[in-house]
Amino acid sequence: MDATRSGTPTVQYHNIPDQPIAAIVTSPLPTFQRQQRHCFGDSSPGEFPLAANPSIVLHVLTACNLEPQDLAKLEATCSFFRQPAHFAPDFELSISELAALDMCLKRAIFRPMMLEEREVLKQRCGGSWKLVLRFLLAGEACCRREKSQAIAGPGHSIAVTVKGAVYSFGSNSSGQLGHGTTDEEWRPRQIRSLEGIRIIQAAAGAGRTMLISDAGQVYAFGKDSFGEAEYGVQGTKLVTTPQLVESLKNIFVVQAAIGNFFTAVLSREGRVYTFSWGNDAKLGHQTEANDLEPHPLLGALENIPVVQIAAGYCYLLALACQPNGMSVYSVGCGLGGKLGHGTRTDEKHPRLIEQFRILNLQPMVVAAGAWHAAVVGRDGRVCTWGWGRYGCLGHGNEECESVPKVVEALINVKAVHVATGDYTTFVVSDDGDVYSFGCGESSSLGHNNGPDGQGNRHANILSPELVTSLKQIKERMVQISLTNSIYWNAHTFALTETGKLYAFGAGDKGQLGVELVANQTERGNPERVDIDLS
Repeated sequence: MDATRSGTPTVQYHNIPDQPIAAIVTSPLPTFQRQQRHCFGDSSPGEFPLAANPSIVLHVLTACNLEPQDLAKLEATCSFFRQPAHFAPDFELSISELAALDMCLKRAIFRPMMLEEREVLKQRCGGSWKLVLRFLLAGEACCRREKSQAIAGPGHSIAVTVKGAVYSFGSNSSGQLGHGTTDEEWRPRQIRSLEGIRIIQAAAGAGRTMLISDAGQVYAFGKDSFGEAEYGVQGTKLVTTPQLVESLKNIFVVQAAIGNFFTAVLSREGRVYTFSWGNDAKLGHQTEANDLEPHPLLGALENIPVVQIAAGYCYLLALACQPNGMSVYSVGCGLGGKLGHGTRTDEKHPRLIEQFRILNLQPMVVAAGAWHAAVVGRDGRVCTWGWGRYGCLGHGNEECESVPKVVEALINVKAVHVATGDYTTFVVSDDGDVYSFGCGESSSLGHNNGPDGQGNRHANILSPELVTSLKQIKERMVQISLTNSIYWNAHTFALTETGKLYAFGAGDKGQLGVELVANQTERGNPERVDIDLS
C-alpha cells in the first residue's frame, strides 16, 4: 500500500527524529499512476518511482551503509539526491546528506555530541555530513575503535575485548598491569577495577599504560609521567590501578599514543594534544619535563581534523582528513629521515609529507616505528621511510629513505593494515595473509623456515616474506601488534577475525601470555593465548 495515500503516517523508515512521516514532509508528494511506474514526469516506464516516498529511499541508503563517496556520486548523477528532502532535523538537507548524518549517528563517539559540537565538527571536516562520515569511518578503520585489539608493549601486554573488558600481563615493575600490585603476571588477568567501564582503545609505553573509554575518558597507570627526560626517568611515584587523568576530563579522547619523551592524545573532533618533552619547544610548545597538562598541537593541524596518531621514539605522525583527501603530517626528531620530508632536520610544528601527492597515494593507515614509519594507501600499496637498519623498510637493503617509498616487493599484495616496531615491520593483506621484514631478534618476525621449525628464526629479512607460521593457522588475521621500543626484546601479537590471539617472540617477563618452560625466554612459533577477545 502507498503510505502517502493510505492515511497511516506513523510508519518511519529513517533514523532521525521519532515523528510521523506526514509531519516531516512539508508539501504533498506528487501523485503518479500506479500502473505506469516512472521516476519523474515523462520518464520512461519501468523505472523505480524515487519521488513516490523519499523516506523509503533514505532508509535504503542508510541500511546499506553506503560509503561517503557513493553518496556523493548519487548527488552528482541524479537531481533527486541533490534537492532538499524536507525531513527533520534540517529540511534543507538532501537525502544523501541525511543518510550520511543517519550513519554518523550510529557511531558511539558521535551520538553523545551536542548539536553545537556536531556543527563544529561538520565545519572542521569541510561543511558536509558526508565528509564527517568519512572522518569517522577512517578513524574506525585505522584504530580498530570499538573492536577487539591487542597491544604488545615494552615488556607488558594489553588485550581489549569487543565488549570493552581489559586484560593485562607481563612486566609489572611500575604497576603498569593495573592490578594494584607490582607482581609479574604471565597469565592474562582482567583489570577488575574497570568493570562497568567500556574501553575502546589502549596504548602501552615503557612502564606505563593508558586506556580510553567509550565516554572519552582516559585512565592511566604505571609511571606517573607522560614521558622520559632526556637523561633519566621522570615520575616520583607508581600508580598500580587505573586512575582517571584529571587534566583530560574536559576533552573527549578517542586515541592515545606513547612515545619515549612524550605522550599524545586525539580528541573526537580530530584535535591533537601532547604532554611533556621539556622546554625546548620540540613539539611547538614550552613545557616542564614533568608537565601533566595537555597542550594542543598548533600550526598546520589547528583547523584540520586528524583521524589517527602514531608515536615513534622521538616523533609523531598524524593522519589527517581533508576535503580533498587524506594526508600525513609529521613533527619531532628528523634523524634518519623518518619525518619523510627529504631531509634529516627536526620539525617543531606539524609539516605535511608531500611525497604521497607525488605518488598519487591516498594514505589510510599510518604506523610509527621507533626509527622508521609506514603507510598503507587506499589502493593497498605500502610505503616505508626512515632508518632502514636490518631491512625494516622492505626495499631489499639497509639504506635510509628520507621520503616515503613504495615497497615494490608487495606491489601485488593489497594491504589493509601495517604495524611497525624497533626496526621491524608487519603488513596484513585484504585476504588475511601476513608479511614481515626487518630485525629477526627474539624470533619476533615469525619466520621458522628450517625443517625442525628453528632455522632462520633470528635472521634479518630485507624484503617482505609471507609469515607461513601464521598461514598454517588457517584463520584470517586482522591485526598485528609488536613491541615499539629500543629497550626491550620484541614480541608480536596476531589477532584473527574470530577474536583468537596468537603470540610469539620474547616472553621472559610473561608478556606473551603463555607459560614458558625450563630456560625458555622466547617462542618462535605462534601460540594461542588463553583469552577470547570476541
